Amino acid sequence: MIFRKEAKTMQTKTLRTIQTLSKIGKILCTIIFIFSLIGAIGCAVGILGLALIPEGLKIGDVTIHSIIENKAAISLGTCYTAMASGIVICAGEAVLCKFAKRYFVNELAAGTPFTFEGARELIRLGILTICIPIATAMTAGIVTGVMSHVLGNVSDLHISDNVSVGLGIMFIVTGLICRHGAEISQNKEVAKIEE
Repeated sequence: MIFRKEAKTMQTKTLRTIQTLSKIGKILCTIIFIFSLIGAIGCAVGILGLALIPEGLKIGDVTIHSIIENKAAISLGTCYTAMASGIVICAGEAVLCKFAKRYFVNELAAGTPFTFEGARELIRLGILTICIPIATAMTAGIVTGVMSHVLGNVSDLHISDNVSVGLGIMFIVTGLICRHGAEISQNKEVAKIEE
């Protein structure tokens, strides 16, 4: 009897911890989504700024173009290419954060991670965690290749391949564990009804 009471208390503490982590996850996803949007918009504004002001913004006798080309030793073509690739990578991160936030919102609404819908969303999030970074890295690589060919004078850019296959697999396995928990809960409810 005492063991059951302790198990129930531990279970509620664990569930509270899961819910707290879900709230934190939702907040972090919102913050990363906003930063990703700011990054993509900043890159787009940078491209427009360089394209629309051909001589560059002048501060005294120095232009932004000369600072970029002389002080940083980067060609304008490389800047355009890096910003275009940055838009693609930031957009991919924003999409991934939206899916993660949706999972956390739905998990908090359900009050438990052990639902069939939550398990399905977590498995989908795992697949997207693997696929979206791969797709954005490939797209950014294509953008870099095309812009290098069109603009010429573009330095080799190392596009971050922040693909986390391990994290995606972990989400998939956790989703399967949550599905199993939902099946156990469903079987217990059916057993109670049959009694």
